[in-house]
Parts: sequence; C-alpha cells; structure tokens
Amino acid sequence: MKLHIFAAHWGHAGKPAQQFIDEVKAAGFDGIEMSLPADDAEWAHWLERIRDAGLQLITQQWETVFHSDFTQHKTALESLLRRACAAQPLMVNSHTGKDWYSVAQNQELIALTAAISQETGVRIVHEIHRSRFSGHPALMAPYLANNPGLPLNADLSHWCCACESLLQDQQAMLEGIFPLVKHIHARVGHAQGPQVSDFRAPEFAAELQTHLSWWDQILQARVAAGETCLTITPEFGPVPYTATLPYSQQEVSNAWELNVAMIHLLRARYAAHGWC
Repeated sequence: MKLHIFAAHWGHAGKPAQQFIDEVKAAGFDGIEMSLPADDAEWAHWLERIRDAGLQLITQQWETVFHSDFTQHKTALESLLRRACAAQPLMVNSHTGKDWYSVAQNQELIALTAAISQETGVRIVHEIHRSRFSGHPALMAPYLANNPGLPLNADLSHWCCACESLLQDQQAMLEGIFPLVKHIHARVGHAQGPQVSDFRAPEFAAELQTHLSWWDQILQARVAAGETCLTITPEFGPVPYTATLPYSQQEVSNAWELNVAMIHLLRARYAAHGWC
C-alpha cells in the first residue's frame, strides 16, 4: 500500500495558484486538497497548474453549509459535487447534510452522493465533521446501519470536541467505522476543541498518541481489505482554528508549519511498513 499525503489549501485562498503549488512541492506533499474556484477560468487555471506540477488532486465541497433550507441544500449539493467530479480528482471530500435534518433527509443526500459517484466514477467521501450528519457518534449510527459501505473521511478531531473526550467510551463505534474510512484529515483535537495549538508540545502527547493509534488502525484496515492507496491530508487550520492571544490577536502557532511537520511524522512512522 502507498500512502499519499496532501496539502490543505484551506487558509491559503488569497495566494496565487503557482505560488501555493511551488510551496506544496517544496514541502514534499504528493497533492493538494481544495475547493476549486467558482470562476471557470480560475478553475481551469488551477487544474492546469496542478497537472503540470505532477501533483494529485482531491476536490472538496463544503459550501452547502450556507444552505439551511433542505431543498436548496440538496440542489447545491448536486451542483457542487458534479462540478467537483468534473475535475477528475482522485476523490471528492463532501460536507454532507446537517445534524438537525431528519434521518430521512440526510439519507436522501447520502443516496444522491452515491448516485453521482456511480455515474461519474469518482469516489465521494463524507467528512466526519461537527454540524453535519456525521457530527457525533450517536448521530452517525442510523446512517451506518442504512449504508453498510458508507465511504468516510475520518476527521476524528471533531468527535473529540463533540464528545468532550478522546473517545475512550466510543471504541465500538470507532472499530465500526475504521473499515469504511477512505481518507484521513490528520489534525489532532482535544476534549475542548478540534485543534491543539501544537501537536509537538509535550502537554499534548496523549492527544497525539491517541490520534496516531486511530490512524494506525485505519491504515491496517485498508491493508487487510487489499487496498493499495490511502490518502491523508494534514489539516491544521487558520484562525480561528489556530488560537490567538487576546487583544493582540497574535497566532500562537503556524498552521502551515504544523502541516509540514505532520508530513515528516507520518513518513517516519509508516516508512517501516514500506508505505512511504
């Protein structure tokens, strides 16, 4: 199995395409995960630059967060997913549904993504994320029952925040979802938030080791399933995910620096398995 590590475009929206791509290449990432621009010319420009750089692409749709009305949400989801799939990415990461929609409504959205994935031949994964249908283990349960092969992106930092714990009492749920995970967002959360200030700090050793153990189990499940590829995106985010000092608003850490540091940790950890 080969591990491919992607750079999150989140937090770099104002940066010219070529500048960001050059930084991604220099840092040693294998690809980029991003929501492509709405403008057609910019959309084509990014795709051309990414292809010319020899990088892989994971596209995102998260903009449905702006649509509370279910009918508008579903319409936007279909449009955004089709546009994301049209870029011919390795996969699409989707922020699907809302935690306050009914099970029937969220199930309708899950069925729509499955149909688009089948039609286009592009894998679509649902991100575990607060306020989505997957925002809490208890919320997720009926969808797992109704969709045994539900493809997931594991960002378990969100569940740490939602459950105010390192999920010590959620082991059965974790073991149930690990075989479904097709992508990982490698961010380290804690009991009171989705992002520690610096995963390298000794005070966050327990949080880091817990997340690493989850990622280990996901990778092992993929190997056991005969998969040849797993993708991971270090996804420490900008302010307000990155904490700031009061009054001065000075950032206490640098998200890009943390994401690059996570590359080195992952490659060192999994090189022994021949995955890097």
